[in-house]
Amino acid sequence: MWIFGWKGPSGFSASSTAEEVTRGIDGTGLTAIVTGASSGIGVETTRVLALRGVHVVVAVRNVEAGKNVRETLLKENSSAKIDVMELDLSSTESVRKFASGYNSTGLPLNLLINNAGVMATPYTLSQDGIELQFATNHLGHFLLTNLLLETMKNTAYQSNREGRIINVSSEAHRLTYSEGIRFDKINDQSSYNTLYAYGQSKLSNILHANELTRRLKEDGMEITANSLHPGSINTNLLRYHSYINGIANMIGRFVLKNVQQGAATTCYVALHPQVKGVSGEYFMDSNITKPSSKAKDATLAKKLWDFSLSLTSPK
Repeated sequence: MWIFGWKGPSGFSASSTAEEVTRGIDGTGLTAIVTGASSGIGVETTRVLALRGVHVVVAVRNVEAGKNVRETLLKENSSAKIDVMELDLSSTESVRKFASGYNSTGLPLNLLINNAGVMATPYTLSQDGIELQFATNHLGHFLLTNLLLETMKNTAYQSNREGRIINVSSEAHRLTYSEGIRFDKINDQSSYNTLYAYGQSKLSNILHANELTRRLKEDGMEITANSLHPGSINTNLLRYHSYINGIANMIGRFVLKNVQQGAATTCYVALHPQVKGVSGEYFMDSNITKPSSKAKDATLAKKLWDFSLSLTSPK
């Protein structure tokens, strides 16, 4: 049970649940993609969006796990509209295949929730030869967003409804390498630190949303892009740090959020009318808050955008 219940300007707090922050909101007619929705807050985000009438496409690496989630949620809510598609964010080939497959369905896209992530993994390279946390948490979502953006623009124009892109970041963005993003050492194994690399990828999530906001505003598009910290949640993200995971399991019910609370900010930013027109902001506990100074660095955001383009462009 989360012990802090102080409400912010939105009227919600750290103890608010995803159902509470979306109560009374009708998402009928909206279509969303939620990445990494085979466990944790991704499942709860999917459940609550579907509960509010949103058609949710679950984008997961493990399709069988995704189908199991779908079946479980349908037993609870038989009217839920949930589809499952394969997506491995650590592979640009898989991202391109997913985006091509989604775009070919003719489905609209109102909400893109970049939720999936890996945390504090041992040094590993992705299929494309990029450090795994940066590749999965940032690059995969960066490419996915770019490949789906035209569909989102068409949907916003044709439906006259605002599109929303949500990057699930973390307060861990404050704990990164001294330079913020190690453009010249992104694959440097000798100085690799599991937690700093995670922080780097989460900082990238915020910078991505901020630069995307600038570009969307230049285009005059009715699409917003925001980032958020879901809260400290006891999920399987900590599986690579058994000692920390053990402590989390012991004290988690006293100091950590449960998944219902952990998915609240994502669902709030995705659906709540209070967030209409709000873009380039960082949310925590369903309220706007301030990220680190590096996260607000527009020059760093532009440099990261160009760097990410260079790594994801077809060779």
